[in-house]
Amino acid sequence: MGKGGCAVAAKQDMVSVLEKEREEKVQNQPKFYWAHDEEPHRRRKQEILGKHPSLKKYMGIDTSTKFKVTFWVAFQLFSLHLLQGAPWYTWLFCCYTLSGSINHMMTLAMHELSHNLGAKGVTPNRFLAILANLPMGIPAAASFKRYHMEHHKFQGEDVVDVDIPTEWEGWFFHSTPRKVLWCLLQPLFYSLRPLAVNPKEPTRWEFINIACIIAFDAAIVYVWGVRELLYLVIGTLFGMGLHPVAGHFIAEHYVMHEGQETFSYYGPLNWLTFNVGYHNEHHDFANISGKHLPDVRRIAPEYYDAIPHYHSWIKVIYDYIVDDGISPYSRTKRVTMETKEIDALRARGGLVK
Repeated sequence: MGKGGCAVAAKQDMVSVLEKEREEKVQNQPKFYWAHDEEPHRRRKQEILGKHPSLKKYMGIDTSTKFKVTFWVAFQLFSLHLLQGAPWYTWLFCCYTLSGSINHMMTLAMHELSHNLGAKGVTPNRFLAILANLPMGIPAAASFKRYHMEHHKFQGEDVVDVDIPTEWEGWFFHSTPRKVLWCLLQPLFYSLRPLAVNPKEPTRWEFINIACIIAFDAAIVYVWGVRELLYLVIGTLFGMGLHPVAGHFIAEHYVMHEGQETFSYYGPLNWLTFNVGYHNEHHDFANISGKHLPDVRRIAPEYYDAIPHYHSWIKVIYDYIVDDGISPYSRTKRVTMETKEIDALRARGGLVK
């Protein structure tokens, strides 16, 4: 057999291995939605740019991000001063409403900065992300960047995209009361699921991140006390749990309209979240900052206005909880990589170290 024949045979063997692994995974987890093509946004981006090349002028950083992050970190510290001696019910109310909302906003600043959209150069964005991470009280920025880049490039890829719930989550959290519990425990699943599904060796940036958080937390306890540190940490857990802003966790990729795997939200909470609700726009153009994602929709409305989208994250949470047809299984998965390719990616430390 000539070289051409060998190449064809090798390609057929490769395809057969991939198809075999895909079939096995689908059979083992049949309750998820399964797609048999690549993630859709790369193709959509090229198509949209072909029709609307003017969108290229919006690509790049948003210089105001660093000022927003600095302001809200300072505001959280000022809140600690104002709430000293406050009764427990005032403290608890502010912890959920104020600290929860601001710290969730900082998680979305980390999201923005993971795409290097806050400053020129990778390193300044990493340090800005750690600054945004400080009032959360729990180290997250460095690891988030590593996993989030893979979520974009390999959206829905089994094992690689840890944004997708596990089989156990789908099996256990199926009833309304259990889905309420699942929403409350979102921070736990977002932190532990990657370690269980796609663990990575920590890099120097994780250690830098951890050191900065420990130093910041120690300073908070030294200056104000343990109660004030709890205000920040519990606020983070509240804000990522059963909270209106946390509705974006469900709204972004949970399949509530079959045949679509990414959904946008066009409501007022985008003001607090760096326009993360414009999620189809974001996945289509991850190099356009949140500030300009509404411009993407304005310039290319034919790609966004006609597809299902949301106007209320609270309604999304409610529908998720009460609708028996929606559960952690309501995610689109795909198998476009062989196990050996996933292992090789993991051995390299992932896309980003």
